[in-house]
Amino acid sequence: MTNKINYNKRQFLQHSAVGALALGAFPKMLFAKTGHLQNKATPGFKPDVEIEFTSRDAYVSILRGGAKTKVQKYDARLIKGPQNTLVELKGNYLGPILNYAQGQKVRIYYKNNMSEPSIIHWHGLHVPQDSDGHPMYTLEPGQSYVYEFVVMNNAGTSFYHSHSHNLTAEQVYKGLAGLITVTDEEEQKLDLPRGEYDLPFVIQDRSFNSRNQLQYLQGMHGRMTGFLGDTILVNGLPNVEFSVKSRAYRFRAVNGSNSRIYKLGWDDGTPMTAIGTDAHLLEKPETRPYLMLAPGERIDLWLDFSGRAVGSELVMYSLPYAGAMPPKMEQQRLGKKSSAGMGMGGGMGMGMMGGGLGQGDKFPIASFKVMEKVSDSPALPKKLTSFRRLTEADVDNKNQPIPIGISMKPMRPQLNGKSFSMNRVMDFERVELGSIRKIKIFHDHGSMKMEQGQKMDKGMKMQGGGMGMMGGGMGGGMMMSMAHPIHLHGQQFQVLSREIEGMRQEEYKTVSKGFIDSGWKDTVLVMPGEEIVIAKPFEDYKGLFLYHCHNLEHEDLGMMRQFYIT
Repeated sequence: MTNKINYNKRQFLQHSAVGALALGAFPKMLFAKTGHLQNKATPGFKPDVEIEFTSRDAYVSILRGGAKTKVQKYDARLIKGPQNTLVELKGNYLGPILNYAQGQKVRIYYKNNMSEPSIIHWHGLHVPQDSDGHPMYTLEPGQSYVYEFVVMNNAGTSFYHSHSHNLTAEQVYKGLAGLITVTDEEEQKLDLPRGEYDLPFVIQDRSFNSRNQLQYLQGMHGRMTGFLGDTILVNGLPNVEFSVKSRAYRFRAVNGSNSRIYKLGWDDGTPMTAIGTDAHLLEKPETRPYLMLAPGERIDLWLDFSGRAVGSELVMYSLPYAGAMPPKMEQQRLGKKSSAGMGMGGGMGMGMMGGGLGQGDKFPIASFKVMEKVSDSPALPKKLTSFRRLTEADVDNKNQPIPIGISMKPMRPQLNGKSFSMNRVMDFERVELGSIRKIKIFHDHGSMKMEQGQKMDKGMKMQGGGMGMMGGGMGGGMMMSMAHPIHLHGQQFQVLSREIEGMRQEEYKTVSKGFIDSGWKDTVLVMPGEEIVIAKPFEDYKGLFLYHCHNLEHEDLGMMRQFYIT
């Protein structure tokens, strides 16, 4: 059964890849050239908010005692706009929180004051191509760029981070990230926690040496699995304890880690309640025994400490789960022995083996201590917002979904059998403006290789070299099968279905109750053996918009492609 399904998926990919659009097929205006970046404000654009942004090398105290840690840091200065537009997290490597309102016109002057190239992506915001942080706009040291966009998002939580190709993972790891919130009139009418009761909850993992300096990956094996650190930071700090009152809070949880997946849950088994996913409120609150949070994903948490005694303490954990890593590594992590498969050994990633924190291990994230008893607390709303729920009836390609096939060749993670190319798209990656497309995301571990010009069914031909060896066959692809958080730039999407197949269903049961698929999303976690179908609108903006694995090491290795919206 599994072999048949995988064969059909390979056939599906091959039938879809009938040619490629090269640089010459794109309008020249799509591409930025060194010395011709958008470094001047548009005269007719009258912003409500103006911000001056810089990135620089800095030294920040992260660990208690000892030397400061060298990081890369965003700084910002508000030129124009509401006073609460910028909220600094003092003594912290994270960039300032950006608070926007729907409908605001925003202009950001960004200057790269670092010694290496960089550009900023506003992850979750629906903005034009030239404000999306595509790596084509990467700035050299000393260069500047002007972002201009209208905040089109509904109320929700997003974040921003570096997006320079081949440098994204390490720059985000060193600190180039920050939180974004958006509010709208509908949200303002809700009795949700505000002010001191609406708090950031950015979760990251890091590793430090004996001199308090950040340690990053060394070698290709670690990049293939992704960085896993041994120290958990919340809002840029270790061992965080929140002093709370006996009332409800809104915590905006962001997975800002490079590759670590969190299974959020309380130590006493209290269920977790979500009121939003990624950059949008849910229609109504959803309560689960735990919540899965993959790199790039956000969940707005409703944490209610009402009725708890002063002095009581709760600890939020990442609870144990299985199945996110290749089988051989899962066996090693769980202390099992295997006589077959690839020898993946040590060096697979910081914290993967030995005394570190493996992917799926249990560990504390933060503690919450009730310090004051109060009587005033908002009640959990029964309804949060309304939006159109998409179905297959809404898509215009019901019988020909766009594929996103995940493959893990040795040393070459790919999407649809291709690595990232700045100036090429395949035919099925060309999408008409205003369309709503059905997209199928799945793992492809076949060994079929289509050579250039080889004929396929219906007389189609592969152009540009074929789809390539999808995953390297059973000896490579299946043994390298792991979870991938897939992020699509531009407008958000909705999940239509999830299906799991293959031999890892027992492992899947350890995470399956933690996925919330009822709202709008821009990042979705695809577990091994899982197939996810989404509906994505392509509205408002033409141009090139990326889709990629948000395991940032995979992204930098080329596990990224782009849609061309025409």
